[in-house]
Amino acid sequence: MADPSAAVAAAVADSRARIVAALIRITGDWTLAEDCAQEALTLAVERWPVDGVPANPGGWLMTVARNRATDVLRRASVERRKLRELASLPDPEPMEEVEVVDDRLRLIFTCCHPALALEARVALTLRTICGVPTGDIARAFLVSESTMTRRLTRAKTKITNAGIPYAVPSGPALEERLPGVLGVLYLLFTRGYDADGEPAFADEAIRLARLLVELLPEPEVYGLLALCLLQHSRRAARRDADGNLLVLDKQDRSRWDHGAIAEGLTVLAKARGGPYSLQARIAACHATAPDAAATDWPAIARWYDDLARLQPTPVIALNRAVAHGYAHGPVAGLALLDQAMAGGALDSYPLAIAAQADLTARNGNPVHAAALFRQAANLIDVESERRALLDRARELDQD
Repeated sequence: MADPSAAVAAAVADSRARIVAALIRITGDWTLAEDCAQEALTLAVERWPVDGVPANPGGWLMTVARNRATDVLRRASVERRKLRELASLPDPEPMEEVEVVDDRLRLIFTCCHPALALEARVALTLRTICGVPTGDIARAFLVSESTMTRRLTRAKTKITNAGIPYAVPSGPALEERLPGVLGVLYLLFTRGYDADGEPAFADEAIRLARLLVELLPEPEVYGLLALCLLQHSRRAARRDADGNLLVLDKQDRSRWDHGAIAEGLTVLAKARGGPYSLQARIAACHATAPDAAATDWPAIARWYDDLARLQPTPVIALNRAVAHGYAHGPVAGLALLDQAMAGGALDSYPLAIAAQADLTARNGNPVHAAALFRQAANLIDVESERRALLDRARELDQD
């Protein structure tokens, strides 16, 4: 007999979003869809250890959730049309109909609709598509669970009241909306990949990126998935035994996830042109170098040149300056960094000051560099990053 706990976990990962998406399409009620899906999962936890895991766990869950929705709607005397639609659904054996796949894509685009605030898009994606408990989302956003519950309720209400379509855009509208969807997924990834982030969020972002590649195999979708895989491959090596952050050139590369790197490179072969694809190519240069000294910095600098033309933001200009500093020497890097900081947008950005410190140290001025590292540390809120910057300053003090 299959392990019921493992079967429930697998069914949640594979089927939850499908069930929620299908019930939202039919009932138009987000809360009802989520509640019925959760009740089906709870019943599976109770029944499967006793009755055994069904041959088609996803179909079993869909049937239970659909029946529960039918009961709720009937008791509430909701429109007969919706009841007829629910009653006419065939038993999902297997759950691979085109309509179900379309539902999941609809759900992604609705949760990531630009009419919602960016933070609401991320939270709604975590709750509705990924099934992350509201309490966990609240902790990640540094708010109470009740506050996050209200935010999620407001987002769902806005979708209903504003008439936000539960649909996938087409043609030029798809081209306009897709970058916003990818941006939400990448922000979700970074919330898990950051120094003190929640790793499960990064895992969910990768899972959703894989799903999006399956449903919408566009070149820039491949680029996002490749970028997430290549960056995430380094997670296990980012800290030493004491929990201190390690910069890239001090990481033990044998601890990198080489399976994720191989997958990322395979996915990257299908990407082209867009900002995520360019960032993935930069990540690939790091991932494929056998050691820090072998990193192809000239190639990285060229990719950043292309990226800066495509997205001329201050942070990309900062990263371009660092890349040129390693490719062509610290003087070249400092010159570009001066240009990037000229507008004032990076004046209080700690990573810009840390980059200036690193280039200054490599240019032979350790005293000034140490002072800059301390200045950057004073602007950092994340304790692990603050310690890393202060450690760099102490190292320079001893030189």
